[in-house]
Amino acid sequence: MQDPWLLDFIRSVSTDAVTWLGNDNIHREFVDIYQDWIASAGCNRWTGLEDFKHGVVMQGTTEAFDKFYMQNRHCRFRCFRGEYMYHQLTWRNFWSSGWCFIDDEPLAADDAVVISLPFADTGNQHIDHNSVIAECNRLNIPVLLDCAYFGICADLDFDVSAPCIRQIAFSLSKTFPVAHARIGMRLTREDDDDPGFVYQKTAYVNRFACGLGIQLMQRVGPDYIYSKYAHRQQEFCQTLGVLPSQSVLFGIGDADWADYNRGTDTNRLSFHQYLTQGELPE
Repeated sequence: MQDPWLLDFIRSVSTDAVTWLGNDNIHREFVDIYQDWIASAGCNRWTGLEDFKHGVVMQGTTEAFDKFYMQNRHCRFRCFRGEYMYHQLTWRNFWSSGWCFIDDEPLAADDAVVISLPFADTGNQHIDHNSVIAECNRLNIPVLLDCAYFGICADLDFDVSAPCIRQIAFSLSKTFPVAHARIGMRLTREDDDDPGFVYQKTAYVNRFACGLGIQLMQRVGPDYIYSKYAHRQQEFCQTLGVLPSQSVLFGIGDADWADYNRGTDTNRLSFHQYLTQGELPE
């Protein structure tokens, strides 16, 4: 999000690379601050987050996905239509155990599921989110919850109390103009000593990203972007005749906006280039 104030703040940050790179504890500080930052949200509600006691630094959410794939390499992977394309591309190219949209076949005990909340295609909670989580619980299916849009959303219930939810992935790329810094975190219930934990325990992480992330989170809370731009999102949606998403960057269009379709019944319009400018293109 190219917020002018955030851009000015990043320009003013004292990026003491020598200090950051030489700080053997910066990754632990980063995880602690990130967890507190998430819990401080006033626009959304969390249930069960306290059970995810183990945090590790990740290169955005994407590295967390790769680790989840490896951990569940013998499973058939599942996601909803409209989900982040990275999953489908990876599974298609590299997973002999296959994958299938949740919409197409019933869940099975040998599946592994990735769900985004907010959902990637709408910025809301997926209409079948709760029923899928309940079925994953019944079948003991491992779930990774992708919360990449946390920090730009409001009025969502993040209930992560279901035991099937094994991992939660976060990124600062949507809240702050730092997509290329790859600042992310994974939370888990258990320490299974996978490569992510090995990196964390040996401090072999992106310390520069940790330092920048700490600076940003200590200055700006997770409600900032939504609170600042929700009125403009409403104006854009009214102008275009679409519904506002619970994620401030998006509007949700009907069949008139089919050019933006991602495989579902609705069509996501992204305002990320225009919210900070204050007006839509002609």
